[in-house]
Parts: sequence; structure tokens; C-alpha cells
Amino acid sequence: MHKSLLVVGMALALGVVSLGASAHGETQGSERSTLPPEQKAWGIGANDEQVDRELVIRMGDNMRFTPDHFEVAAGETLKLVIKNEGQLLHELVLGTAEELEEHAALMAQFPGMEHEEPYMAHVGPGETQTLIWTFNRTGRFDFACLLPGHFQAGMVGALEVSKN
Repeated sequence: MHKSLLVVGMALALGVVSLGASAHGETQGSERSTLPPEQKAWGIGANDEQVDRELVIRMGDNMRFTPDHFEVAAGETLKLVIKNEGQLLHELVLGTAEELEEHAALMAQFPGMEHEEPYMAHVGPGETQTLIWTFNRTGRFDFACLLPGHFQAGMVGALEVSKN
């Protein structure tokens, strides 16, 4: 009896971990969620019609982003064109330093964890993905590759959102 309860409990726990999660592997921009945008501390998802400027961010197997820092005016909508010039899968996830660190720790514990949010892009080797984001909150925010080992190797960057 106790064994079956343990199995049911573990199955429920795994189900909860996977809730809100979708593909953490390679996805195309057109497969992104159609849910309404959710306001985050670092901004809100946007669409092509709202883009004020485009910024190309390159990443590679040296575990670095180029550029690894950029500035944005409050309210500005950027189309981030994320190019993976390496041979490994990489990702770019926007967030606060604290949230990225927490998420990276979870990814290290559960490397197969799947998720997809409008503030993250999973980019296969030699591929390009885009994020369109309105930075409507001022402050210093971060971006990182949270795949196991990548964050720990220093694959992080920062952005500053300032008043116009």
C-alpha cells in the first residue's frame, strides 16, 4: 500500500514539475505560445508591429554572448536576433539575476526539464531565433544560457533599461 502511494506521489510531483513546461529543446519562433503576454519585472512580450529596433546577439561554444551588455530606453521594443554560431544547442533567457540563478540551479538538477516562455529562445547549432520584447521597466536585468554547465561557465549578459 505504501509503495503504491509513493509511486502516485512521485507521478504527481513529476506532473507538477512539467506543468507550464513545453519544449526546452529546439523550437521555431512560430511555435511560441499564443497566450496573452504576461508582464514581468523586465518587460512584456511584443510583436513585429511594435519593434523599434533590432539587435543581433551572437553566441557560441566559447560560452559567451556578443554583445554581452546592451542599453535600452524604457518603453523600447527590441527584436533580438539570436544567432548560434556554435556546434551545441544554446539558449537566451531574459530575467533578473536572482530568477536566472534559481532557474539555472533547477536546470542542473533536472537537465531534461522542458519549458518555453516568450522571454526565452532555444537556438540549435547554426540557427537563428528571435525574441520581441518591450522593456517597459527601468533597471538592470540579465540574460543567460541556462542549459546545464553553460550558465556555470559564464554564459551570461546584462542589460540596462533607462528612462528616456
